Order: sequence, then structure tokens, then C-alpha cells
Amino acid sequence: MFTRFSPAEKAVHFPPDRRVYIGLQLRVYVIIGVLLLLTMGVAWLQYLLYGLPADPSLSLSAPGPGDPAGFPVLICLTHWVNFFFLTLLVRSGLSILMDHPRLYWNNSCEPGSEWVRFTPLLVPKDKLWTAKEDARYISPLIGLPGYRHTVGIARCWHFLHVPFFLLNGLVFVVFLCCTNQWLRLVPVSWQILPDAWKVFVHYATLHMPEEPNGFYHYNALQQFSYFGVVFIFPPLAMLSGMAMSPAIENRWHWVPKLFGNRQGARSVHFLVMLGYVMFAVIHVSMIAATGLARNMNHITIGTDDPANPTGLYIGAGIIALFIFTCVAAHWISWRRPRMLQHAEAWLNGTLWKLSINQFRPKGYYKKEDISPYFWANGKLPDSEEWKGLAGNAFKDYRLKVGGLVDNPVELSLEELMKLGKEETITMHHCIQGWSGIAEWGGLPIKAIVDLVKPHAEVTTVVFYSFGEGLYGGVYYDTHTLDNCLKPASILAWEMNYQPLTAVYGAPLRLRVENQLGYKMVKWIRSIEFVASHTTVGKGYGGKNEDDEYFDLLANT
Repeated sequence: MFTRFSPAEKAVHFPPDRRVYIGLQLRVYVIIGVLLLLTMGVAWLQYLLYGLPADPSLSLSAPGPGDPAGFPVLICLTHWVNFFFLTLLVRSGLSILMDHPRLYWNNSCEPGSEWVRFTPLLVPKDKLWTAKEDARYISPLIGLPGYRHTVGIARCWHFLHVPFFLLNGLVFVVFLCCTNQWLRLVPVSWQILPDAWKVFVHYATLHMPEEPNGFYHYNALQQFSYFGVVFIFPPLAMLSGMAMSPAIENRWHWVPKLFGNRQGARSVHFLVMLGYVMFAVIHVSMIAATGLARNMNHITIGTDDPANPTGLYIGAGIIALFIFTCVAAHWISWRRPRMLQHAEAWLNGTLWKLSINQFRPKGYYKKEDISPYFWANGKLPDSEEWKGLAGNAFKDYRLKVGGLVDNPVELSLEELMKLGKEETITMHHCIQGWSGIAEWGGLPIKAIVDLVKPHAEVTTVVFYSFGEGLYGGVYYDTHTLDNCLKPASILAWEMNYQPLTAVYGAPLRLRVENQLGYKMVKWIRSIEFVASHTTVGKGYGGKNEDDEYFDLLANT
């Protein structure tokens, strides 16, 4: 599909194992079974014992002067715009999910504790297994952009469309509330609950209820469903998405608690997506089953004519446009990915810079909250220099700090420790989706800033690693000087009250708590103060930003 990969990219994006897998915990099967018994089972039991309940759709009154009739142009337009945005959000969300194909209800993300996994692999216990290795392949026919390790491009698509999806929904809801169209969707009596159940019994037992003319009325179950999709799903999606932001979680700890914890929010985000997909499948099926031409006329040209094929033609054109959009999105993903990155940075990067990036992290977690498991990630350095330093317990290590400063220095670990120490217990947020709580001990970056005295034009701090990026080359990342001076921003030599191990970044790793994990450079070799991130590497602010189109500002 118009895609060219270099040999290095092909090795990453096309792994030998591309098996599709869905594995649920036993308790999830039990919950699904109980829900089916309480819905389908009870419906069938009622039908077998008492027969079909009276169809409440038969008692719907004829539309009066104040009742809604038809679908205004704005309703039709926002309906189809929502279809496009939702499709792009779901497909890009699936690509993001597959970079860490496990969902949990706990913050520790310990292998085996996930309630569902989309990988056939169990984490091996006899060797190091990183979160990068655990990622799975997804077909570009399903995910956007698809393949493996494309979370950077997937996030560009996802976050580019979130503001417009919410804006489109807001326009739709405001229009509903300013007209009588809200009467279609908003229940005005608790009678909707028993009426919706009666309609459900008809559907569940394969007896189609009387279909009201959707030009004027929905049956109780339809109204109940539409109300949920319009007024419940979007706030849940928005709040659960916000709860996964490190900037928000580290300042407003009550937000993820709305869902139990941060991983609970991620699971709810997925379940909302699943709800949208299930609704869409049922919705489209019922449109086709209850009069396709008439229903398409309702939502395209706003008329109630079962014989006019115009709505079908317009619908076919919309489907063709949808297919073209999917093909174009794939082409853009691989032929113009930098354009996507620029657009996302211009829109969301600006929004985040002016809002959540201003939040100052606030301590919350205690020693007893520390995760029993913390995923390892990144490539262990392969350089002889780092191996030699590690072999001597980093006694010969010197941190080089320079750039646009008055007082460049080289400091040993011992000298760094004499400058001071700060301890924090914080949650790590990986861009792949996993999290973990750990204690970090080290030197506040402010102490380094005070020591070297950056020049007035300095806005950015560059952290270079002994390690390499996904496609090779020195790993580095940048942070604004302002973020480096925020609380809990430290150079850590300690994790969970023990010296930092090689796997987690020895001799030094970075912690800047309002950012995602890829910004927290491990195996730090040197630090450079510069005027702008555009003067380093390819000019996008980090190795992942250069090669994988990650965000420069990683607040969410």
C-alpha cells in the first residue's frame, strides 16, 4: 500500500511472528457469562414462561406540533463527520494499543495480572524481556498506520483528531439543546427502562418489534442507546484519556482515581472504544434491515421517502470517500510522516504548552505504593566505554556538562552525590501504555543549573545516552529548561532505595515527571545546554522524535 521501508525499518515493522491473539482471564469469561445470563438468559426465560411482552413501540403517539420531525442539515452533517473522526480515532487507537498489548486494572502492570492480552506470548522469566519486545504487529487494514512500533505516527493521527471530534460533538449537542431535536435522544421519564427491556426481549428472542418511523420516533431501546453514545461515551473517553496524562496524573491525582487508577483509565478507554464499535455494527445492521433506502434518505437529505434512491447514492459516495480517506491516511503516514508530526505539534503541542505543561508535579505516593514489577525498556548500551565503566562499578564515570554555560564541569558519581540528594516516589508513564510506581533518589537538576550557570539564551537541555535508538545512533532527548526546574526533576542514581541497576539506566537516568517515559533518558553520558532543540540531531528534539515521529512535548 504505497509503502517503502529501509532494511532497518522492515526488520522492526515486519516481525516474523504476526499471530493474532485475544486472551482473557478466567474471571473475565465469568463476568461475560454472568452478563449474558442476566440479559439474554433472563430475556429468553421471560419469553418461555410468559411469552413476549407488549411492544411499547405500538403505543407511540403520532408526532405533535412540538415534536421533532426529520433531520436538519446540521444533524446530518455532524453525524457523518463524527463517523469519519471516530473511524480514524479507533484505528489509530488500535495501533497505539498494540505497542503494549495488555490491559490491567492495577498500576504495576505485572505480567500475568492483565485482564486481557493481545499477544500469544508469555513474558519469559529466564531472560530480560523489554516492553519494546512485547509489542505486536497489527495489519494496516485494521490499525492506523498499522505494522509494529508505529506508536509515534499513530499518536499523531489520534491526537490530531481528538479536538475536532470533541468540537464536532459539542456542535451536535448544542444544536440538540437549542432545538426540539433533544427529545429524540434524552429520556424524559423512567418508563424508558422497562420499555427498553421489553424491546430488548423482542430482539433477544429473535422477534423483531414494531419498527417506529425513525423520521419521528425511536423505540425505547434505540433512544437509550443513542443517549449513551452521545452523552455518556464521549465524557468517559475524554476523562479516561486525560487520566493517562503524566502531567495531569502527577498534579491532579484524583483524575485517574475516577477509574480506580491510571491503568483502570486505560482499560475504560479501550472499553469505550469497544462500545463505539459494537454500537456501529448493530446500528448499521439495523439500518440495512429496517429499510435501507428510507433510512439513508433520513440521514443524508432529510426526507422520509422509501422509494427515492438519492440517499443510497449519497451513502455510496460517502463510503467511497471513506475508503479513499483510509488509503490516503496510509500514504500520508509513510510518505509524509513529518507533515503529520508538524501538524500535531502545531495543534496539540501548542495547547499542551499553554495548559497542562504548566502543571507542577505534586507528591502523592508512599513507600507501600511502589510497584512489585517495573517493565524494563530500551537497548542496553553496547559500547565498550559503558561496559568498561560498568565493569568497574562506574568508579571512573564522569558526567560531562557543557554547552552554553559559564562553568562547564565533569563530575563523578561521588561528586554528584555530595551536591545533594532528593527522593521522590512517582508513577512512570510509558508512551506504550504501561506504568509503574518507583522511588527515585538523585540530584535535582536545579543544582546542576545553579552550578554551571547557563547563558541567557538557553531554553533547552539535551541529555545524551550511552545507549542507542531503535534504528541505531546515539540516543538523546531534550527538555525545556523550565521543565527541568520543576519539582521532582532529578538525575537519579537510586531506584527503590537501591543503587540504579544497568537495566534501569545506571549510572544515571533522568526523571522529569510531567513527561512520558521516553523523555527520561537512561545511561546518561553527558548534558548540554543549548538555545533550541532544533540545533541538535535532526532538529525535532530527540532520537524518538527524529526517527519515530514522537512528540517533542510529551505531557499526555
